[in-house]
Parts: sequence; C-alpha cells; structure tokens
Amino acid sequence: MSRIGKLPVTIPAGVEVKFADSTVTVKGPKGELTQWVDENLVNINIEDGQLTVTRDNDAKERKSAHGLYRTLIHNMVVGVTDGFEKKLQIVGVGYRCEKKGDTLVLNLGYSHTIEMTDPEDITTEAPSQTDIIVRGISKELVGNYAAVIRQHRPPEPYKGKGIKYVDETIIRKEGKSGAK
Repeated sequence: MSRIGKLPVTIPAGVEVKFADSTVTVKGPKGELTQWVDENLVNINIEDGQLTVTRDNDAKERKSAHGLYRTLIHNMVVGVTDGFEKKLQIVGVGYRCEKKGDTLVLNLGYSHTIEMTDPEDITTEAPSQTDIIVRGISKELVGNYAAVIRQHRPPEPYKGKGIKYVDETIIRKEGKSGAK
C-alpha cells in the first residue's frame, strides 16, 4: 500500500471539506480551492474530522493515483489554512526589483525593465531590492509563478548571477584557465 496514500488528512477547525460530483472542495480562512478526482481510481471518505483516500485494488494506475490525490488534497487543506510561499533572491551587480502597486518591476541587466502583474490569488512582495516573496493558497500556482519570475534570468554557472530560489545551490563552473 502507498505509504503516502494511506495517511489520513486531518481537517483542522475552521476548514470545511466537501466531496461531490468527482470534485473535492476545501474552504478555509484564506479562501477556497477545488480539485477534480477520478472516482474510478480512488475512493474518498470524510468522517470524524479526517479524510481518507483508498483504492480497490493494486492496479498500476490506481497505485499511482492513490498517493497523488492524497497529497493534492493535503496541499489544499494546508493552503487554505496557512498558505504557501516561495522566496527568490536576485544576485548580480545592478540587478534589482521593486513593487509598484500589484506590479513587480525587475531590472535584470537587459535594455528594458520587466513588469509583471500579479495573477489572481497570488501576491508578491519585495522586502528589499534583491529579495522577492511569492505567496498564495495554491501550491501549484505559487510554484509556477516563482518559476516564471526565475525564468527571466536564471542563475548562470560561472558567477552565479541571476534569480535563484533562496534554498537553491548553484553548482559553479571554473572559468578559463591561464595561458600556457
């Protein structure tokens, strides 16, 4: 049995979880999220403040869906209670960011500035000129938007300049060696 899939999802106080018409809906203090679930692969039971995901047999596609749907639902519960955030750091001389209203303005060494408007349900912060924080209730949307920001200037391997995640380690390459 799936080690992740067999764990129950605890539903905290103030969070409402419903399952109807192949859709799991989670409402909490920070918002509401929905997720489609294939009822042919897994069964969902909600009772006594816990949600469990089970499967009927050990077919390959059912086994893979078991842990997946349990994790997606758990992330929804965490998202509507605590939310998710990704921290990015800008490294490089002259590279900086600033927040103007709901627009993130990036100066990354190009001849133009990059202006990114925050998508719905996502907020960005620029506590300093070299730090960016992306927050939201959907783990998927937060991760995707952080990746889009990082994509404008990924870190390069020689000097490490670019936009990187705070916990990311950049593997550095050695530059050219001297002449013979």
